[in-house]
Amino acid sequence: MIPCMVEDVAMLELPFNNCFGGYIHVALSINDYIRALLSQPQLFIDYGIAPCFYIMSYEAGNMAAGNMAGTYYEQGQMDMAIVHYKQAIECDSGFLEAYNNLGNALKDVGRIDEAIQCYHQCLALQPNHPQALTNLGNIYMEWNMVAAAATYYKATLAVTTGLSAPFSNLAIIYKQQEMRQVQYSKGNYADAISCYNEVLRIDPLAADGLVNRGNTFKEIGRVSEAIQDYIHAITIRPTMAEAHANLASAYKDSGHVEAAVKSYKQALVLRPDFPEATCNLLHTLQCVCSWEDREKMFIEVEGIIRRQIKMSVLPSVQPFHAIAYPIDPLLALDISRKYAAHCSLIASRYALPSFNHPNPVPVKSEGGSGRLRIGYLSSDFGNHPLSHLMGSVFGMHNRENVEVFCYALSPNDSTEWRQRIQSEAEHFIDVSAMSSDMIAKLINEDKIQILINLNGYTKGARNEIFAMQPAPIQVSYMGFPGTTGASYIDYLVTDEFVSPLCYAHIYSEKLVHLPHCYFVNDYKQKNRDVLDPNCQHKRSDYGLPEDKFIFACFNQLYKMDPEIFNTWCNILKRVPNSALWLLRFPAAGEMRLRSYAVAQGLQPDRIIFTDVAMKHEHIRRSALADLFLDTPLCNAHTTGTDILWAGLPMVTLPLEKMATRVAGSLCLATGLGEEMIVSSMKEYEEKAVSLAMNRPKLQALTNKLKAVRMSCPLFDTARWVRNLERAYFKMWNVHCSGSRPQHFKVAENDVDFPCDR
Repeated sequence: MIPCMVEDVAMLELPFNNCFGGYIHVALSINDYIRALLSQPQLFIDYGIAPCFYIMSYEAGNMAAGNMAGTYYEQGQMDMAIVHYKQAIECDSGFLEAYNNLGNALKDVGRIDEAIQCYHQCLALQPNHPQALTNLGNIYMEWNMVAAAATYYKATLAVTTGLSAPFSNLAIIYKQQEMRQVQYSKGNYADAISCYNEVLRIDPLAADGLVNRGNTFKEIGRVSEAIQDYIHAITIRPTMAEAHANLASAYKDSGHVEAAVKSYKQALVLRPDFPEATCNLLHTLQCVCSWEDREKMFIEVEGIIRRQIKMSVLPSVQPFHAIAYPIDPLLALDISRKYAAHCSLIASRYALPSFNHPNPVPVKSEGGSGRLRIGYLSSDFGNHPLSHLMGSVFGMHNRENVEVFCYALSPNDSTEWRQRIQSEAEHFIDVSAMSSDMIAKLINEDKIQILINLNGYTKGARNEIFAMQPAPIQVSYMGFPGTTGASYIDYLVTDEFVSPLCYAHIYSEKLVHLPHCYFVNDYKQKNRDVLDPNCQHKRSDYGLPEDKFIFACFNQLYKMDPEIFNTWCNILKRVPNSALWLLRFPAAGEMRLRSYAVAQGLQPDRIIFTDVAMKHEHIRRSALADLFLDTPLCNAHTTGTDILWAGLPMVTLPLEKMATRVAGSLCLATGLGEEMIVSSMKEYEEKAVSLAMNRPKLQALTNKLKAVRMSCPLFDTARWVRNLERAYFKMWNVHCSGSRPQHFKVAENDVDFPCDR
C-alpha cells in the first residue's frame, strides 16, 4: 500500500529506521517510502534522504530499482523511470519485466525505436511474453502497419486468451481496409464481432467492449443489436456519455428520432463539453423541425467548428450537413478542407508511390487520336437517386470519342438501376471487394485520364482513392452539391447560375460551367408515362381536398427553417381555402409543424401530411398540387426535377451556397425561370400569393411548363451528355497544353469537341 505523506522529520525517522529493521523486505519498503517521498520531493533535499535511498536501491538489487522505476513511471517522471529500469537491467540482465516496462517508458517519451528494441529483448528471453507481444502490436497499430500489428496480437492470443486488449485491437483491424479486407464483407465484420465477444467473455462487464461491438453491429446494419449493446453498456456504466451518444445515433438510424434526441441530451448532461453529441443533436433536431433553441444551438455549433478548425481537429459537423446549415460559406469550405485533409491522411497510410499518368497527348483533336478514357467512381450504382437521375448517361456517351469505365464501390443490389448501368456502360467493374489502394492501382492501370467523383462527402464515399491521385485530372460532380475543399480535385462540374464566378472564392475547385443546367435527369427515358393523361391520379386517392388550392413542398424536413415556415403560414393566411401539402419525411416532424402552424393562427387541417411514395408514384402524384414552394436554405434538387417533370411550377429563392441555387437553375433550364425565381423572402411570399390568387396566370404557367418538357434543355439527357463530353475534352486539352486547371464555360459549338469540327 502507499502510506500517507510524511509531513515532518519526527514522523520520517520511524519508517526510515524500520526499513533497516526488516531488511528482508527492504525492496518493498523502499518502494513504499519512495512513493511517499515522491509526493513531497523537497524532503529528498531537506533531509539528505536521496543518496541514502539511491545506495539502498542498489544494495536491494533489481527489485528495488524496478519498483522505484515503477513509482516514477506512475507519477509521469519518465526520464527517472528510464534511468531506474536500466539500473534494474544492469543488476539482472534477465529481468523480463524491466525490459518490457522500459519499452513502455521509452515509447511514452517518443523513443519508439528503442522501445521496440526493448520489447524484442524481452521476447528473446521469453518468446511468448504476452505484454511484450501486445506492446509491439500497439506500436505497429499506431503506425497503421496493421498487418504487422495483427501478427503480434494473434501471437499474444496464441499464448493467452486472458487479455482483452489484443482482442479489441484485432477487432479494429478487421474493420479497417489497410489489410486489404473486403470493405462490405459481412465475414470481415464477423471476425471483429468474434473478437469483441472474447473481450466480453474475459470481462462481461466491459462497457467499452459492449460499445465497440455495438458500433460494429451498427456499421453492418444490425441496428437493433447495436441498440441492445449500448443499453447494456449504459446499465453497467450509466455515466458513460459515449454509450448514450452512440445509442442516440442508432435510434436516429432506426427512425426513433424522439428517443435519439433524449439520448443525445443525456450524453450532454453527463459531458457538457461533447462536440460530437452537440452537433449530432442539432442535426437530429433539424430533421424533426425542433426549432425552440435553434439559433442558440447554431451559434454554439459554429463556435465548436471554428475551435476545431483552429486546433486542426476534424470538425464534428460533416460537410454534407454543413451545406444545409445557415453558416458562412467560407466556414463550410473550411469544413470540407479538413475532411479532404483527413482523406489525404488515410491515403498516406497505404504508403503508395506516386502514380505515373497517361501522357498529355491531345485526344481526337488536332494532331491527336484515340478516345478519352473517363472513369466514374460511385457507391450509388443501384437503387439510389443518383442512378435514378444518371441511369442513361453512362451508355449515352459517344464511344467514338469517349471510353467509359464505371467503378462500383457497392456490391450488386440486383435492382433494375444497377443492371441497366452495368449493361449499358462500356466497362463496369465491381470494386466493392477491393481495398482503396488496389482500386487506385486499377484505375491507374486502366489509364484513366479523367476520374469523376460521384459521391463527394456522402455515404459510401472512399475519397482517399482520389487523394492517391490515380488519374491526372479529377472531377467532382453530382453526388455532393458543394465544394470538396480538396487540392486533389481539379474541377467542379456546375453551371453559371448555381456557381457564378463571383462566388468562386467559396470553392476549392475550378468551376466548369455547363450550358443550361448542370443537374442531369433521366425522365425522358424512364418516366414518360407521367405525360400520359390516362395515367393521372386523383386527389381523393391520397385524401387531398378537391376544392382547395394546394401548395406543396416535398423536400425532406431538415431543409426547412422557421423563416420559410412562417412565410408559408403567411401565404396560407392570405390565400383563402388553401392548404400546404408536406411529406412525413420523417414522420416525427409532423406534430411539431402542425403546432407551429396553430401558433401562427392556422387551423391544423391547413397542413396536410402524406407518406413518402415510391419514385414513379411520387412523380405522378406531384401534379395534384397547384404550386410547389421551395426551401431556400437547401433547395429541392432531385425533388425539383421531379415536380417540374410532373408539370408543377415552383417558387424558389436562390442564396449564395451551391445547394441554395440548384432549383433556380432547374427553372431556368425550362426556359421559364423568370416566372419562378425570386430575389427576396418578401418577393417569395408575394409571388406565391399572386399566382394562387390569379388562377389564369398560374394555369398559363403550368400549361407552358407541360408543353416544354419534351423540348427544353432540362430534360434533354442526350444533349446534356454531349455538353459534358465537351467539358471533358476541354479539361484534357488544358492539361495537354501544360496549363493548370482553370475556370471555363462550355459552349455547344465548342471547337475542342470532335463532333463540333
